[in-house]
Amino acid sequence: MQDMSKYTKDDLWVWNTLFNRQKENIPGKASKSYIDALEHMSPVLNADEIPDFEKINSWFKTETQWELQVVPGLIPVEEFFKLLAERKFCSSTWLRSKDSLDYLEEPDVFHDIFGHVPLLSDPVFSEFVCEFGKLGCQFLGDTEKLIQLQRLYWFTIEFGVIKEQGSIQSYGAGILSSSGETNQIHEQKANFIDYSIQAIIEKEFRTDIMQEDYYVISSFEILFDSLKALADVWNNETILAE
Repeated sequence: MQDMSKYTKDDLWVWNTLFNRQKENIPGKASKSYIDALEHMSPVLNADEIPDFEKINSWFKTETQWELQVVPGLIPVEEFFKLLAERKFCSSTWLRSKDSLDYLEEPDVFHDIFGHVPLLSDPVFSEFVCEFGKLGCQFLGDTEKLIQLQRLYWFTIEFGVIKEQGSIQSYGAGILSSSGETNQIHEQKANFIDYSIQAIIEKEFRTDIMQEDYYVISSFEILFDSLKALADVWNNETILAE
C-alpha cells in the first residue's frame, strides 16, 4: 500500500520540480492526446501534491475504470500481463532523490504516474493497454511470444511517437518522463520508422541508453488494430498446431 505520511518535504520538492519542468517542456513535443489527458486529470495529478493513489483510483472509477496497483519494483512479466488485463496498472511509490533527477535504473513514481497514467484516461489508448495484457495472458507459457510482446510494449507504451499535423510528437511514458529524451525527439536526433508491429516484435532493445529508433504511428487506433491482427495470427497458429 501507499503510505502518504512517509513522503518528505524533499520528496515534494522533487515531484514539484520534475512535474513543472516537464509540463513546461512538452508543449509542441508531446501528443495532443497526452497533453489533454494530463489537463483532464489535473484535479488528482498536478505539481502541488505527490500523487495519492486512492484519489486517482476514485477518479478513474468515473472514467476508464483503471486502477493503480502498488508494486515493490519490477515484477514477473506473467503477473504484469494479468494485472493489465484487469485494468490494473503497476506503480512503485518511491521517488527519486534530488541528486538523481535525470536518470534512474528502475522506474519511480514520477515515471509511472506522470509518464503512464494520463493516457490511461484516453478511451482508445487505455483499451489498447488492456487488450495488450489480455493477449499476454493467452500466451503465458510461450516464452518467445512474451518476449515479442515486451518489445511491443517498449516501442509503443514506453517509447512510442505519433505523427500529428505533420510533426512527430511523443506519447510513450519513457519519453515523457525524461526531458532529455523528449528533446532528442523534438530535435529529430534519432531514426523515425513507419510503424510495423511485425518489425517491432522482431527488434531487440536496450534499456541503458536513450533510444535511437522510434516507430511512428498516425493514430492510437493503429495500435489497437495491429494488436488485434497480431492476436488473430497467433491464435490461428495455435489452431493449426493443434
